Amino acid sequence: MRKTNLLLSLAAALVGLPVAVAHAGQSSTERAELRKADAYYHFALGHLYAELASSYGNKGDFLNLAIENYREALRADPEASFLADELSDLYIQAGRLREAVEEARANLEKNPKDANSRRILGRIYTRLLGDPRQGRVNEEMVERAIEQYQKLAELTPKDAQIWLTLGRLYKLAQNSVEAENAYKKVLELEADQEEALIGLAMVYSDLGDQPRAAEMLRRVVAKNPTVRTLTALARSYEQQRDFKQAAETFRRALELAPDNEELRYGLAENLLMTDQVEEALKTFEELAEQDPRDYRPLLRISQIYRQKGRFEAARQALNKAKASAPENLEVLYHEVNLLESEGKTDEAIKALKDIVDSTRKSAYSAAERSNRLVLLERLGSMHRAHGQYEQAVAVFAELRGLSKDVEIRAAAQIADTYRQAKQFRKAAEEIEPVYRSHPEDRMVAVVRATVLADLGKADDAINTIKKLRKANKTPSLDDLLVLAQIYEKTKRYDEMGKATEEALKLAKTDEEKASVLFMRGAMFERKKQYDQAEAAFREVLRLDPDNASAMNYLGYMFADRNVRLEEAYELIRKALEHDPHNGAYLDSLGWVYYRMGKLEEAEEYLRRAVEKVGRDPIVHDHLADVYFKQGRLKEAIAHWRISLKEWETSAAGEKDPAQIAEVQRKLESAEVRLAKEGPLPDTKQR
Repeated sequence: MRKTNLLLSLAAALVGLPVAVAHAGQSSTERAELRKADAYYHFALGHLYAELASSYGNKGDFLNLAIENYREALRADPEASFLADELSDLYIQAGRLREAVEEARANLEKNPKDANSRRILGRIYTRLLGDPRQGRVNEEMVERAIEQYQKLAELTPKDAQIWLTLGRLYKLAQNSVEAENAYKKVLELEADQEEALIGLAMVYSDLGDQPRAAEMLRRVVAKNPTVRTLTALARSYEQQRDFKQAAETFRRALELAPDNEELRYGLAENLLMTDQVEEALKTFEELAEQDPRDYRPLLRISQIYRQKGRFEAARQALNKAKASAPENLEVLYHEVNLLESEGKTDEAIKALKDIVDSTRKSAYSAAERSNRLVLLERLGSMHRAHGQYEQAVAVFAELRGLSKDVEIRAAAQIADTYRQAKQFRKAAEEIEPVYRSHPEDRMVAVVRATVLADLGKADDAINTIKKLRKANKTPSLDDLLVLAQIYEKTKRYDEMGKATEEALKLAKTDEEKASVLFMRGAMFERKKQYDQAEAAFREVLRLDPDNASAMNYLGYMFADRNVRLEEAYELIRKALEHDPHNGAYLDSLGWVYYRMGKLEEAEEYLRRAVEKVGRDPIVHDHLADVYFKQGRLKEAIAHWRISLKEWETSAAGEKDPAQIAEVQRKLESAEVRLAKEGPLPDTKQR
């Protein structure tokens, strides 16, 4: 109350002061000083009335008086641009938007170079554009705001704040080129301007240029290492998958704000990504204890236990998260992950389908579309991974209704589903029209190249990826890896070697190096250069000790050559600890047991492998070998026949004439032997 009384007294005192009046005999300097004084008088009075309005709950009388005084101040000193900003805020508070807009437009009709009227319009439009954080943006208001600030930039080209606002608006309009130009203009006027550097980093991040984004943020941090700037830099490192640097940057931020739970959560997530699991788990458990209502650390605890294979502990943590946020989409999604890890495939698919069905709407916001894309792609991929190809195609077809960009992705997913179903021509029919209209789309190009390789059209497949690389201009590790995969599919191992050598030069992180070395190991194995293959896989495991694929490949390579079987067993057993339901790993372990003469164990794991990867001819061949050695000729013959059938429908590059001939030989030998012992099984019943 004392403050309000004081403000009223000050307002009364100011009203009582004499206003400076210019006289004809005064010099231009004197008249300018009088106008400044008049402007300051009205500004001070307007500011007091604005304070009074705030104290009385934005009372209309005080707001109107504040607006009138700000108007007078602006008339007296048009160059005081901050007055236009504050006046526009007052119009918004008073609900006099239409009046403000009409007055500003009328002024601009008289004088298009009236910068203050453009400031008022631009600021009002900016305030009315919605909430970008929630995906609610009024595009018309964005366009109107941009129009005003473009004119302001022409009128006041050295005003850094105008360029800064313009950069933000362009980014909101997803015009990355103009946003970049605007932010760069700010930096020309004010080198190392923090907001411009952060804005420019966000633009580069949107463009996928994470190294340049990090460069901008490092400049900010070097000058002003705040919690905000360090967090932004850490997130940029995350986008580059440089989780080690991200974790260190979060540690620096925590030094400034030790009690900040969001920073601790960010640190724990990146510790998890760098395999510092125990420290991450401890941090997540502390966060969960501090705030039991926060479901996020509970989900991470569940994830860690799930990855450790401790499903009961994972379930307990997940149940706590569900109790805290029963309808939360991320919580429900983790339920799907846990069910799948437990080997409960049908339940996992049903749970995900329930999520998809319950979140279906006639229209989606940008954030909802993004979530739906993830859900539908995951559901389609789960159907596809378990041989449910028709269901997968139906799910991927739903993607087409989300947006035009997603329609391209839907076609690529459907084509890839037909490919994995060994319907190669149908896959080509699906992908070719999309490739003709969108040859620059990476996913489309990769699927097309893979389909062509499977059809035996090696040159066309290779040229598709080469065109993609040429279009990208800058060397890309991902493109080189895809090219290497196509070379592998088409059995051009020398070219594959050159591509992977080039890829190694581009690989920076341990994860990237491990990916390239894995491909080189596979290449050496295909070329029967087993020592080099082993060296490559050993290096993968040095860089990534938990790489289950490398463990399995190396173990299977030993088992297939019938050497170092105990070591092969240990490698494959560890791989299965990481992924207990992986069909390829189950086949490998079954094959090791066969080589060891442990036929019952071999049968168990190979039968499980057939359930997971029943379209793989090698798995059926392995199971047939077990049955034959057990004297179960009918079962052996049945699986060798299936093996041959699957070889017939396999991709051109995957067919191995020597292996096919060997299966045919074993089948004929078994049939001859069975004919001597009794009738052949009825093929119609299989």
